[in-house]
Amino acid sequence: MNATPRHKVFVSYHHACDQYYKELFCENLGNEFVDKSVEDGDIDVNVKIDTVRQKIRDEFIADATVTVVLVGQCTWQRKHVDWEIGSSLRHTKNNARCGLLGILLPSHYDYKGYTPRLNLIPPRLADNCNQVNAYGAIYKWPDPWSSRQVREWIHRAFQRRFSVHLDNTRPQFERNRSGWCGRGWSD
Repeated sequence: MNATPRHKVFVSYHHACDQYYKELFCENLGNEFVDKSVEDGDIDVNVKIDTVRQKIRDEFIADATVTVVLVGQCTWQRKHVDWEIGSSLRHTKNNARCGLLGILLPSHYDYKGYTPRLNLIPPRLADNCNQVNAYGAIYKWPDPWSSRQVREWIHRAFQRRFSVHLDNTRPQFERNRSGWCGRGWSD
């Protein structure tokens, strides 16, 4: 029997690079959580930026309780990841704030190191994990996989939602960032 409750989890990730790990994450946790993620094709790419942000917030994150950011090599560059984290941290009349955690993927440069470099993770996630008594936390993809461990991380993030100060002051990305991304320079 599970010692931790089941949570509605929004999974934020770089679709082009980390789809494999997102599918593995969902497969490994099975029915132990409710997946609230945005999939390719869920939102029309031709709508205005503000409409995309609103759809992410109101249609996908609205009833999620925890946001898990799968952090691969290029996740720090993605505007949608930034928007998803920002929306997750907002507490509004229609949407409660989500707990926040990042999971460093084996494909990330710092996976085998002790501490991830903050400039290689999504900035809004770094803002909330780089302090004593932080709102968020960053863990490494468990190897071997442990559903029990990941459930505990999710539950701890859920419990921190209203007991710890968060930082959502960073301006939102207007476009994807460019820089070195493992396969060369990207934008």
